[in-house]
Amino acid sequence: MENEGSYPLKKNIVKEKSFAFALRIIKLHRFLQDEKREYVLSKQLLRSGTAIGALVREAEQAESKADFIHKMAIALKEANETDYWIELLYQSETLEEKGFSSIKPDITELIKLLTSIIKTSRDKERAI
Repeated sequence: MENEGSYPLKKNIVKEKSFAFALRIIKLHRFLQDEKREYVLSKQLLRSGTAIGALVREAEQAESKADFIHKMAIALKEANETDYWIELLYQSETLEEKGFSSIKPDITELIKLLTSIIKTSRDKERAI
């Protein structure tokens, strides 16, 4: 399936997964604020974790292949930052093992998907 532009997003798997991940991040943010009274790190997590999907959506309307790659690269940066906040929350014992073990594979998968999309897009761009 292709987006409205001309740059494929692998059947929108990354779009679907990044949106579902954003919903999980919103719920985790609420939990961290309500139950753990953690406001600063949870806000950082909310910002970066929801930005991933927003940037993937922006990439759908890319003006060029280079613009698509750029937006996806920024989404990858946000994913890496989100991974950092998740690790920090876990290592600081703010996020328990159960929560960490549940969300960590999701961010790892998003990072792998975004990395693959960027690499494939760059390879195709170079082949032109």
